[in-house]
Amino acid sequence: MSSVTEPAAITPASHVELVIGGMTCASCAARVEKKLNRMDGVSATVNYATEKARVSYPAGVEVADLIATVVKTGYTAEEPAPPATEETQGDAELDGLRQRLFVSLALALPVVALSMIPALQFDYWQWLALTLASPVVVWGGWPFHKAAWTNVRHAAATMDTLVSVGTLAAFGWSLWALFLGDAGMPGMRERFALTVGGMDGASTIYLEVAAGVTALILLGRYLEARAKRRAGAALRALMELGAKDVCVLRDGREVRIPADRLGVGDRFVVRPGEKIATDGTVVEGASAVDASMLTGESVPVDVGVGDAVTGATVNAGGRIVVMATRVGEETRLARMARLVEDAQNGKAQVQRLADRVAAVFVPVVIGIAVATFGAWLGATGDTAAAFTAAVAVLIIACPCALGLATPTALMVGTGRGAQLGILIKGPEVLESTRRVDTVVLDKTGTVTTGRMSLQEVHVADGADEKQVLRLAGALEHASEHPVARAVALGAEERVGPLPEAESFENVPGKGVRGRVEGHEVSVGRLFDVLPAELARAKGEAERDGRTAVVVGWDGVARGVLAVADTVKETSAEAVRSLRALGLTPVLLTGDNRTVAEAVARAVGIGEVVAEVLPEDKVDAVRRLQREGRVVAMVGDGVNDAAALAAADLGLAMGTGTDAAIEAGDLTLVRGDLRVAADAIRLSRRTLSTIKGNLVWAFGYNVAALPLAAAGLLNPMIAGAAMAFSSVFVVTNSLRLRTFR
Repeated sequence: MSSVTEPAAITPASHVELVIGGMTCASCAARVEKKLNRMDGVSATVNYATEKARVSYPAGVEVADLIATVVKTGYTAEEPAPPATEETQGDAELDGLRQRLFVSLALALPVVALSMIPALQFDYWQWLALTLASPVVVWGGWPFHKAAWTNVRHAAATMDTLVSVGTLAAFGWSLWALFLGDAGMPGMRERFALTVGGMDGASTIYLEVAAGVTALILLGRYLEARAKRRAGAALRALMELGAKDVCVLRDGREVRIPADRLGVGDRFVVRPGEKIATDGTVVEGASAVDASMLTGESVPVDVGVGDAVTGATVNAGGRIVVMATRVGEETRLARMARLVEDAQNGKAQVQRLADRVAAVFVPVVIGIAVATFGAWLGATGDTAAAFTAAVAVLIIACPCALGLATPTALMVGTGRGAQLGILIKGPEVLESTRRVDTVVLDKTGTVTTGRMSLQEVHVADGADEKQVLRLAGALEHASEHPVARAVALGAEERVGPLPEAESFENVPGKGVRGRVEGHEVSVGRLFDVLPAELARAKGEAERDGRTAVVVGWDGVARGVLAVADTVKETSAEAVRSLRALGLTPVLLTGDNRTVAEAVARAVGIGEVVAEVLPEDKVDAVRRLQREGRVVAMVGDGVNDAAALAAADLGLAMGTGTDAAIEAGDLTLVRGDLRVAADAIRLSRRTLSTIKGNLVWAFGYNVAALPLAAAGLLNPMIAGAAMAFSSVFVVTNSLRLRTFR
């Protein structure tokens, strides 16, 4: 008896998000990420700006193991609290930082003034300065010293190491000069200089450096923390859009319950002015729904029985009853929030380079500071000047701005996109938008509405247009064909209520016939001979890419109805916007070439790929790529999903199918093609902001370090410049909030 060994099943990885505490710069994030990634099978991305780690881990690894690894690295980790709790914790941290900053500023300002202005220096002023500076250095700088000590215990160094070593060195030197040197003598005076040199070490104190730098870096931290909270405000606002409670129908009675207790299939009442609690279908009533907070679209959309509605939108009209189809994490709002958060947690390629630099930067800076001290001491023999230059190197080199350059721009850019109905899946998407030169547009549902409508009515001499529409509409009303529905709906809109068809017969491939108001009516292609004027109208309609439907009764053709998929009003403007971005539009469709070229002419597209099967859409995209083009694809249907995934950049219309949305890199919540151009503009602007931030951060450090080492910067000026660097990067990112 032989046995067959089954192949081992591949266990899917589990995912968890951890809130990381104690990180103060990009080096911290790099260390935590490196430690987690060293665990077998674990893949982690740590984001300094959001203070979160997104971790994928295999079976056999527990979340507790991940948390333990982070703790061993010297930081804290926990699973995220509910959004409300998380926001309260964030506010408490900001309040604590604000209190530490204001007390430190109040004590440090007199110390700086006394040290910099000789006219204010009275006998024993230095002892007052020591009294005021001590709480600033010890209590105000405690977060830096604590983090630095933790790093020492783990044989690591971060920005806090630089700040702590720099300020404590300045404070320690001052204590030595005051108690063991000549600085504590009555009548001691000190002058302030922008550069170093020409000082007597035994009578020089650096209390203004120790207190001033601590206060300035606290100010930078506070402004940075506040800006980071503002940067994440769009995502928090998105999470809070949903209704808090809902009026559910239970046994014919209305019962109000919390919205999170809704289940699929529950029916709930939405009155005018109320938010719709979750995604669902209208089962009773009619209204208009305002989706502006979710899609950016200002015009309310009419809905009636059978229409789908989205949670968090507002009922702007009458009372409706909705049956829930999606709840909790499956709703459109929750998926939007998840897409935005995933994007904010990602890293662009340029940021990965910055992370690698930040990881080795601090040890290198400490080495440069030691070398600076030695070089100055050897060249001048001036211990005080050597010490001042070394402290300036330590303080100015903090790589804070490097760590903030990408995450803050991503947070603001993706958050602003969410407000405008543009969901960016990740930072890699931004890099793709810069290179795209061709945009392939699916026709049905993207450039056109995807719904057939009655465009023109031509009648034979002596025939009555209203009668042609009444009889054709009545007969087509019994058919489910899209063309028939377009004729029936168009007729009803133009002539009012339609009569009932007394009999109905479908003629496959030809049309329909039946009896209406005593006439034997035929609609479709059931007439071999047409009057000259109708034959001419039929030919013109077909040349324009429209479907021509011949209507007649009692054996005589009386009219021709032209039916077509309607081009969206905004599509031509959207194509012009895409061209303005340097993109070449291509229309891609399964329809016949005549129809496709008619639509292309209407919106201003010169290149058409028509008559392709759904599975051939991927080949069409790849053929363009083989020609050397970088292709973006815009689509909304199941048959577009593979092409969206194959394109260099996939833009899924959010009005389309789940498959298309999952396959796309960018999701456009509104069904308006103009948003595609906005999405590419926003993505490019976010990417340019990231690059600008990184150029500033790298350039600042490259330029500032030699200046400090050369003794051309006072340590306190260095501290102010370092704090400004971080604030500049965050403020530059916040400009994305004004994107229109």
